[in-house]
Amino acid sequence: MVSRVYFSDLRSENENDNKGNKLIKLFNKANFGDLYNENDLIGIKIHFGERGNDAYISPTLIRYLIDEIKKTGAKPFLTDTNTLYFGLRHNSVDHLQTAVLNGFSYSVVGVPLIIADGLNSEHEALVEINQKHIKTAKIGGDIFNADGLFVASHFKGHTLSGFGGAIKNLAMGCATINGKLEQHEIAKPIIQDNCINCGECEIACPVNAIYVEESPKNYFINYDECVACLDCKSACSNTAIDLNWKEAIPQFIERMGDYALGAVKNKQNKIAYINFLTDITPHCDCFPFSDAPIVPDIGFLASNDPVAIDAASLYLVNQQKGIKNSLIHKNCGHGEDKFKGVWENVDGNHLLEYCQDIGLGTTDFEIIEI
Repeated sequence: MVSRVYFSDLRSENENDNKGNKLIKLFNKANFGDLYNENDLIGIKIHFGERGNDAYISPTLIRYLIDEIKKTGAKPFLTDTNTLYFGLRHNSVDHLQTAVLNGFSYSVVGVPLIIADGLNSEHEALVEINQKHIKTAKIGGDIFNADGLFVASHFKGHTLSGFGGAIKNLAMGCATINGKLEQHEIAKPIIQDNCINCGECEIACPVNAIYVEESPKNYFINYDECVACLDCKSACSNTAIDLNWKEAIPQFIERMGDYALGAVKNKQNKIAYINFLTDITPHCDCFPFSDAPIVPDIGFLASNDPVAIDAASLYLVNQQKGIKNSLIHKNCGHGEDKFKGVWENVDGNHLLEYCQDIGLGTTDFEIIEI
């Protein structure tokens, strides 16, 4: 079965054709208003962006969609879950402060901000899914308890999955810290033979999982303590820390697929998806910076199918010509895989195929331009 994906480009010729109105047209064309009932509690799943990042979805644009949801009589709230890594969104206090500093204040968005997994990610719902890698998904309690979801995703690159869109927003974005760890734990770092024993990794590790044996001096990782945050890999100036790309990363991608299924299990026919194909940077919005985009801005997509909307997003990105001064390893031309041109060890298509296999959606899509 082919899923419909509605598309609006960014061309605007008058005040009635601005980005906000384009989003409203997409919302109505996809009949998203029919999904929600009066007094439904609707979680708008969004990424608030790490402090220092500026590629995340604009709060002024998400307000247009919030107002459309309100017209249904539903009660929307903006939501996300705390991060596995020890940045400025690892607990709800820091997370909410970061969100407000990034523009998601009540005066701008007009709805409450709720961190779905609680102060220290202790608010957790256990969702039985019985999939290949994950039997019980650990989902943020207030996401699970919501009557429906509106999933707004910034489509961009990702170090471990190639790209991140609607599926990643469900999988990693709706999981508690323990759920994120369950996805990441297969992709733990490896100290390679070119290690010069400088100690940068030991200093960077937030959980003291890296230790040294003095005679002879060698650094090791205690994998029982490691939380797979990869802070050590980022800190290593000698690039002596890497991953098992061939075996571990495909399983990491499949675990993401399992978790995405867990996030939607109790909300059939109550979820809408919008992807923002703007500022398509190489990295996730969890990074405290935003690299140069790898392709020009494209537009917005809307669908009821998370697999189809990500597949269509990937297709549209790959139709662009890669920007020369970006992180793309070569000047990727029309039709070439742009995210493969950035993260050459990762096949993002595997995520789409796996999610189709487990019944999350379909890779067969029809783009309907409005």
